[in-house]
Amino acid sequence: MNAMTTMNVSLPDELRAFVDDQVNEGNFGSTSEYVRELISRDRDRRELRAALLEGARAPVTATADAAYFASLRDRATS
Repeated sequence: MNAMTTMNVSLPDELRAFVDDQVNEGNFGSTSEYVRELISRDRDRRELRAALLEGARAPVTATADAAYFASLRDRATS
């Protein structure tokens, strides 16, 4: 298991109420779990964005025509 550390976060009442609602509705087990999920999603979003930007900067190595997409569909369903 990963080591945990404590972090204090200050929220306006409106945001605190929203977080409490998320927990009370059963979407998350605790406020800490909710915050961990948000941070994890943000990290994943940033990593995906970096990968997409890296791909956009890469040289074109294949033509994206109908045959290319057909081959991708074939690989995905195999």
